Amino acid sequence: MGVAAAAAVAAGVNGKIAQAEPAKAAEPQHSHVFKLTSSKPTVFDGGDLRGAHHQNFPVLEGQNGSVYLIRLEVGGIREPHWHPVAWELNFVISGQAKWTMLGTHPSGNYEQDEFIAEAGDLVFAPTGQFHYFENASKTEPLQVLAMFNTSSIEPNDDIGIVGTLNSIPRDVLAATFGVPESAFAAIPKDVKPVVITRRK
Repeated sequence: MGVAAAAAVAAGVNGKIAQAEPAKAAEPQHSHVFKLTSSKPTVFDGGDLRGAHHQNFPVLEGQNGSVYLIRLEVGGIREPHWHPVAWELNFVISGQAKWTMLGTHPSGNYEQDEFIAEAGDLVFAPTGQFHYFENASKTEPLQVLAMFNTSSIEPNDDIGIVGTLNSIPRDVLAATFGVPESAFAAIPKDVKPVVITRRK
């Protein structure tokens, strides 16, 4: 191959390199869209939590609304709790959730409801009602989308059972349950939220 031909080939190759596709432009940001499933989760032993609220999704500011994607692994449990100022609407995306609701006792007995919710079901927890759910499956994870009529960040707006019990003196707990104080000796005394845990 002559010098001129080689130069022509080289020029053609370089031309193709120079004409390579430009880098893909960054996706534009839209104030009304939040990438929930790709947001960073808060990870617990038993599952994780991703949320859209007024701090990371500013369009919710002043709207009294937030939404959370909860994933529970096999054996995973959402800590029993209640929300003093918000109701909770839950959509089961996949898996099976075992729920317990505890309401007031106008008839003298607490209104307790236990049930299984499956993919496609909606579960409503009224404001102030004590409730929890767990993964009912022995083989598959559970995904639930929880919506609240509050802008507070979950779980900052709930009161969990661990913190509740540990805020009460042991002698008061013993008197209330009608058992010796020693019955509570093995319960850790930390007053802190658990949020998500798992069966040991």
